[in-house]
Amino acid sequence: MENEISVKIISQKDLMESGCFDVSEAIKIIEDAFLEYLEGRVIFPDKVSTIFEEKSQNRINCLPAAVLKKHVYGMKWVSVFPENPLKYNAQNLSAVILLSELKKGFPIAFMEGTLCSNLRTAAVGAVAAKYLARKNIKTIGFIGAGEQAKSHFLAMMEIRPNIEKCKVASRTNKSEKIFIKQMKKFYPNIEFVECHGDYKEAAEKSDIIVTAISGQEPILKAEWVDEGTFYCHVAGLEDEYAVAERADKIVVDDWEVVKHRTQTISRMYNEKLLRDEDIYANLSEIISGNKLGRENDKEFIYFNSVGLSFLDIALSNWMYEKVVEQKKGMDILIQENSMFDMEEFFIRK
Repeated sequence: MENEISVKIISQKDLMESGCFDVSEAIKIIEDAFLEYLEGRVIFPDKVSTIFEEKSQNRINCLPAAVLKKHVYGMKWVSVFPENPLKYNAQNLSAVILLSELKKGFPIAFMEGTLCSNLRTAAVGAVAAKYLARKNIKTIGFIGAGEQAKSHFLAMMEIRPNIEKCKVASRTNKSEKIFIKQMKKFYPNIEFVECHGDYKEAAEKSDIIVTAISGQEPILKAEWVDEGTFYCHVAGLEDEYAVAERADKIVVDDWEVVKHRTQTISRMYNEKLLRDEDIYANLSEIISGNKLGRENDKEFIYFNSVGLSFLDIALSNWMYEKVVEQKKGMDILIQENSMFDMEEFFIRK
């Protein structure tokens, strides 16, 4: 009987050196995975979310999924501790991913998951922008300047390369400066604007608004949102209820998942301020053409993503294949024989 089990241990450095920091490719993989889901070719169990503190929403989530076309099943284990940046000067999200093949059911990879998680979230926002943002946009505004904001900027530029101005507002001017310094390396011709913590300045007259904050507060006001705007809501409670109430269309990654979470529109639903029929579409319905995306330049469209595990598994499996191709990572033999073939280690008392 063949009992050897080998797992490839993959660090973030392995992923980067293998060419996995590829925003354009991530967008394609995410769009394809949405169609696979719509056609019933993924298995998508409920995630398990454990919240350790209600106020801060400190939580650790277990998100499993299978992508049947790739014969892979996996799990993302992700922690979100929103107060980390302020309390510890540390990132608020960290993740690892475990992948198993579906021939023998053996594990094949244990990998750093924060890169995948950040890329997946930004790619979902970019796919939504492809169908829901105006074509002729010039300005994007960010509330938040962390890893998610940066990832979203790079992804949005892939979809709307005609953007000319990027405004960024954060709780500290230091993080705004870091955002601009790092993003200017990728897009030196963009006009970057420090908003010095003025969220209103970041949002007003922006064709796309992205809120990517680590806190839980309704900082985006409806009066700041212009006609024709595409709003990308990334995390939890980021906007006042009036923002969603103003929207001509509310689109989500998957309403059956979103409605049971703690995002703004989830809270509105639980408080009976929003009904199922108020949600225009899941993003997969628009990608497939079953529903129309943006129909005119005057629509204010609100997009909310909560994160779907099959997207993470589709993207992380692509990353795993890139690492194998580049001969990176560390192969660890975690089992050589049956435990009963090593009777010398059996402890008798």
